[in-house]
Amino acid sequence: MVIVGAGFAGLSAARALKGSPVDITLVDRRNHHLFQPLLYQVATAGLAPTQIASPIRTVLRDQANVRVVLAEASGVDLARKQLLVGPRSAPFDYLVLATGAAHAYFGHEGWAAWAPGLKSLDDALGFRRRILSAFEAAETACDPAERARLLTFVIVGAGPTGVELAGAIAELARRALATDFRAIRGESARVVLVEAADRALGAFDPRLSDYARRALERLGVEVRLGVGVTACDEGGVALGEERIPAANVFWAAGVQASPAGAWLGAALDRAGRVVVAPDLSVKGAPDVFVVGDLAALTDAAGRIVPGVAPAAKQEGVYVGGVIAARVAGRAAPPPFRYADAGSLATIGRREAVAQFGRLKLTGAFAWLVWSVAHIWFLIGFRNRLAVAIDWMWSYVTFDRGARLITGDDQPLATANAHLAGRCACETL
Repeated sequence: MVIVGAGFAGLSAARALKGSPVDITLVDRRNHHLFQPLLYQVATAGLAPTQIASPIRTVLRDQANVRVVLAEASGVDLARKQLLVGPRSAPFDYLVLATGAAHAYFGHEGWAAWAPGLKSLDDALGFRRRILSAFEAAETACDPAERARLLTFVIVGAGPTGVELAGAIAELARRALATDFRAIRGESARVVLVEAADRALGAFDPRLSDYARRALERLGVEVRLGVGVTACDEGGVALGEERIPAANVFWAAGVQASPAGAWLGAALDRAGRVVVAPDLSVKGAPDVFVVGDLAALTDAAGRIVPGVAPAAKQEGVYVGGVIAARVAGRAAPPPFRYADAGSLATIGRREAVAQFGRLKLTGAFAWLVWSVAHIWFLIGFRNRLAVAIDWMWSYVTFDRGARLITGDDQPLATANAHLAGRCACETL
């Protein structure tokens, strides 16, 4: 068996086959499993990267039937039943593709250079570097217009990622950094959340969407609904005729499945996801399974399975069970049925929304539920303990201990440009 991708779906499939007489090769281009729902916390200096990621080999070290390969898959030869990995190949009896998704720019791929998305640790560290560097550059900028541009943050897309990112940046500026600078004030930062639909958190109940909007506005976030981005470049964004100068634009609007679906020659939906059978296999290739964000599925209850972490984990466990049954000669399990684990989104300190069927929660209690759920689903006791301690400390002190600018020399070059010639002042 070969699994491509060690996200929630791929890792769950591998772990579901622990003890089964199956030799598993797990291929991933990164050596760590990432808890993506908390990436925005790394991006806004709330958590360190090591607190939301674990080495794949460590996670699976007690599972003797798994071999981990650090590589990037490039295709599938269905006729020969081989996964192509560069110039090499990996033969399989069963193949599970769990390669996830990337951000969709809806035909404006050139915007990615100015409005990056948040899918990996590298993305999160890039966000953190850009956000903190903007404050550093604003501290030494003496042109009011340039300072305003540096302190303007535009987030495109008001799904859970966009809402959480907007709230976290607003809290970072107004609370964590409030006393760190002398020439600028945290409340002078402008955070704009843009959504083309008529409400934020479109997958939630309208009452929760409205609560989230009002909570963001209490934090000082400008929420622009029913308006789309019409242009994006180095200087900022355009919303129709309105131009917003901004040094930082972040993209959280829609997803596009990874190109792995095209390897199979199977039917794809508009987002590039593979249309799979009720047992998550590929039509015409019953030994090939697609799970997680790459799969397009309506389950046995007639519900469209969402691209969220609980669904990915359930799909991985289910496919592991299907393969285990086939290997053991048992009857196949019934078609996959998604058990909705609810929807959660945090807005800021003691502010969140939660939806569990007919049960709707807001405010501090929803925030507590959100915190416990995210700590519980982290991989490993050490990560759970570290995140819990950090969150408690941040709650008491408003401090964010991961405020480090790392990665390249661009922040220093930007700061020097402001000091050397971008403004008219002669002294610090």
